[in-house]
Amino acid sequence: MSSTDDEASSSSGVDLSGPISAEEQAALEALDIRVGRIIGCERHPDADSLYIEKIDVGEAEPRTIVSGLVQYVPIEDMQQRPVIVLCNLKPRNMRGIKSFGMLLAASDESHETVEPLAPAAGAAPGTRVWFGQQQEQAKAMEPNPLQKKKLWEGVQPVLRTDGSRAANFKGAVMQTEEGPVTAASLARAR
Repeated sequence: MSSTDDEASSSSGVDLSGPISAEEQAALEALDIRVGRIIGCERHPDADSLYIEKIDVGEAEPRTIVSGLVQYVPIEDMQQRPVIVLCNLKPRNMRGIKSFGMLLAASDESHETVEPLAPAAGAAPGTRVWFGQQQEQAKAMEPNPLQKKKLWEGVQPVLRTDGSRAANFKGAVMQTEEGPVTAASLARAR
């Protein structure tokens, strides 16, 4: 982990302290981060380090998402797992398989331990996640403008877990009505 609760910036120079600016708040609200449940997971046929997941994110059909979690999470632990998904990324080919989002995870500083983030018990697939106390959010941005404005790239380096393993942005906890989004064991992680 590159920061502690009282550090002002990470080792990479990213500002982790201070209030959330209006621009940062707008970027957080533009992200379509939802609760998901993995309903199927298999190894990618052309990439040893990738899984192909089918994830229920509250839509008519499950989303196909490709993730690089093979060396961190056994396949049997991926099945029926509740997860947190960034849904409004532009679809991307990952070794010939189109991925329609990103599974969010926490990592230790050395990147030896990686854990998918999990919603609080009882959070239903499709539930939109927010940061801090403000439950009401603007409509999430469409994938093309999100990518062009590089909003995820601005938010991602500041995301951390705190001492209680809750995911947060500058102390504003990522949450649903049921409670905070957490990592299983990684406190003060990226």
